[in-house]
Amino acid sequence: MVTLYGTLGPACARRESLRRMLGAGMDGVRLNLSHGGLQQSAPWLEELQAAAAAEGVSPRLLVDLQGPELRVGALAQPLDLAEGTEVLLGGTGVPVPPAVLPFLNPGQQALLDDGRLLVQAAGPRDGGVACRVLRGGRLLPRKSIALPGEEVPSPALTEADRQNLALAARWGVTGVMQPFVRSAADLLEVRAALGGAGAAGVLVFAKLENRRGVAQLEQLLPQADEIVIARGDLGNAYPLWELPGVQKDLAAVCRRAGKPFMVVTQLLTSMEQAKVPTRAEVSDIFNAVLDGASSLMVTGETAAGRNPVEVMETLARTARQAEAWMRRGP
Repeated sequence: MVTLYGTLGPACARRESLRRMLGAGMDGVRLNLSHGGLQQSAPWLEELQAAAAAEGVSPRLLVDLQGPELRVGALAQPLDLAEGTEVLLGGTGVPVPPAVLPFLNPGQQALLDDGRLLVQAAGPRDGGVACRVLRGGRLLPRKSIALPGEEVPSPALTEADRQNLALAARWGVTGVMQPFVRSAADLLEVRAALGGAGAAGVLVFAKLENRRGVAQLEQLLPQADEIVIARGDLGNAYPLWELPGVQKDLAAVCRRAGKPFMVVTQLLTSMEQAKVPTRAEVSDIFNAVLDGASSLMVTGETAAGRNPVEVMETLARTARQAEAWMRRGP
């Protein structure tokens, strides 16, 4: 059976909500450590443990490291970016990793929040780079930033990652997700850190989020316990109309190698607001199962959406229907 994951967040981190999600078929949860560490997330994890005990289950716990992913920093409040206006990245404006600024040459575009927002660099100003907003929207703290065509150097593990890995065994972490994997060396570094923390048995999930990782897939397979087709940032690395083919190719490689793989990002994104999914979303889930996905994961749908329980119910019903269809045949 396909393993189903939700993502812990303020929308679902209450005992009753988690009980209902587990009862609906949720097998495990993801905790995004880009928004806070394991220790800071203790209240949520305690609620999860209590819900699991009440349901008589033992859900898996995946932690998603910061790794080399680039994100905007803390904001005093959400920032509304209107198309055609200017926004300052860095300096006295929106905080971004300092390593990003040298790559923001005039004309360079930057995708924010998995590509929901798009800006284009105009030139240096006030210690940062002034950018014109090409696709507007609301920018929230700690959202991703990607520079199409550029690879900003960054370490495989941050100091915060290492601190969290040291706590993995204490909190019952079953899997670690390494974002933006670039080579087998990134995964070996994660395994070494886990071994040093007495957590060598924790599974390593390799998130494919850039062209370099996709190109290195064959070399990643021996070092990864599971491959993650992370379509958010992959959709920044490739034109969106190419993304379905990339997903199909990656799934085929994993199937041939007998390597489990996960499909994640925007499986049910409309349900962050709506009670029911779109036809396209349920078709997407159904086809991911038919392609051989071992796991499916929702992210913002349960972490921040209005309907986390209904999301998990929909995910489980659709996945189980796909499995039944495969057993029955066309």
